[in-house]
Amino acid sequence: MGDLEDEKKLEHGQQLDDGTKRPITTPDEEEKREPIASTAVVEDAPIAPLTATQSATEPVYITGVKLWTVLAAVTLIAFLMLLDTSIIATAIPQITNDFHSLPDVGWYGSAYLLTSSALQPLTGKIYTRFSTKWAFIAFFSVFELGSVLCGAANSSKMLIVGRAVAGMGTSGVQNGAMTILSASAPMHKRPMLLGIMMAVCQLGIVCGPLVGGALTQYASWRWCFYINLPIGAVAILVLLIITIPDDKNKKAPRTPSELLKILSTLDLTGFAIFAGFAVMFLLALEWGGQLYAWNSATIIGLFCGAGITFILFAIWEYRVGDEAMIPYSMIKRRIIVCSAIYIALVFGGQFVQSYYMPIYFQAIKGASPSLSGVYVLPSILSAIIMAIPSGVLVGKFGYYLPWAMACSVLFSIGSGLLTTLTPHSKTVEWVMYQVIAGFGRGCGLQIPIVAMQNDLPPQQQALGMALIGFAQTFGGAVFLVVAQLIFSHGLKSEIPKYAPEVNPQSIIDAGATKFRQFITPSQLPAVLEGYDKAIIHVFYLGTAITALSFFVSLGMGWKKIAQKKKKPVAPEA
Repeated sequence: MGDLEDEKKLEHGQQLDDGTKRPITTPDEEEKREPIASTAVVEDAPIAPLTATQSATEPVYITGVKLWTVLAAVTLIAFLMLLDTSIIATAIPQITNDFHSLPDVGWYGSAYLLTSSALQPLTGKIYTRFSTKWAFIAFFSVFELGSVLCGAANSSKMLIVGRAVAGMGTSGVQNGAMTILSASAPMHKRPMLLGIMMAVCQLGIVCGPLVGGALTQYASWRWCFYINLPIGAVAILVLLIITIPDDKNKKAPRTPSELLKILSTLDLTGFAIFAGFAVMFLLALEWGGQLYAWNSATIIGLFCGAGITFILFAIWEYRVGDEAMIPYSMIKRRIIVCSAIYIALVFGGQFVQSYYMPIYFQAIKGASPSLSGVYVLPSILSAIIMAIPSGVLVGKFGYYLPWAMACSVLFSIGSGLLTTLTPHSKTVEWVMYQVIAGFGRGCGLQIPIVAMQNDLPPQQQALGMALIGFAQTFGGAVFLVVAQLIFSHGLKSEIPKYAPEVNPQSIIDAGATKFRQFITPSQLPAVLEGYDKAIIHVFYLGTAITALSFFVSLGMGWKKIAQKKKKPVAPEA
């Protein structure tokens, strides 16, 4: 790497390119800056390495209709990713009827999550070494292949394999979408673009149960997977005809030896070790208290194996250095670490609310699955409404930390208010509580990505986004498991307090809506009180982790992002 001054210039959106040495021509400081020293080079890589004769020039971004078209394409694909995670929920009962596979239900989600989480850190290396556009298309094509396998499945095992393949594809989709937007627009425009993408794609969570229920009821559950094919094809066609700016410096391998040389830089050993850690840790969380007791040899062995493997991974990554899948030079940056922890906490809070608010509406309020999806719209719509102006204002004034702090404050207040819900809460109460929490999420959804991009040089940003994406997925998965444990324990402890004559295990086994069939009308109010208290315990968790995110946000730094540069005024003749 070059000296500190050169790195700062790279952080502000400049990139090195082929050609003769020319002076920096930043309009506002053209007369003050010196040409970049000849020692400034991009980290060693087999992708068009820079030489001493090369210099920094302003990157060429896409604008106008092309930029908004790219935004629409990647947002549509990101929407499909979240739609796929929730659309299967309402189809699972019919799937288990067709395949007689009730014991496999856990694997329909676990197979997807395991492959996605294990592969995510490696995707950063892939986007660094290969064409951004073609790598993104490749990952999405793998997801589409998984969708085909799921839709055509003739057995439960085939469906599980399809979910695993789809998870492999999704591992690089979100990272790729953010990488494409970052390469397509200057720093001051990215907060708005990322805010729009992340806010709109959240609709997938809400639309999933609605669309899945309709397709399962009026067509077939297989269309819950086939629906990804025509929609995804449109988005891919758009990307095929548009050139992504950062691909001009990435040369595709022309011979097997060049391909092997690139593959040797991907840190596949580190990936294999990390994948072992991710699989063992997530399986322990998935099986603990469900298939096996927490103190069983299986669960203890998985946790111990995950811990040992993680230590080995850390040692290996430190040994490999800057060529590692997650470079040590990145991990020791406070802003990067805090951004990853922050997004894990915020998305953990979002997942807790997104999964348990529908349970509150269905179990306590007696709403149908489709109607419960409508009832959570205040949270999603308020997040969308707030994400766009917050992104614009971050780009205008340049400071992202106030928005991260506002996100934590509003989200924790909204989550705290949700803990006051009762079986008799009025509509205005649960609507306004969700709106407050949604406004908070809208303030901060894109902030960790903005902070990371502002702190890292361009050649490491794909790695940074892979780390952020993994933290988001991994954090959400971990906190959902913790929420499930709290919820199950809450039902077992609270229902006997209010309805001692009712067996809490029968309520748990019956599900969120069918428990009403096993109790008498006179027992229902007491059971609902106990059920409500169990859900409130989960909302306490959401409140705690979102409040904790406030203190983590302070470590993201009071830094100003690169602003739009003024055009130079031509001297008068």
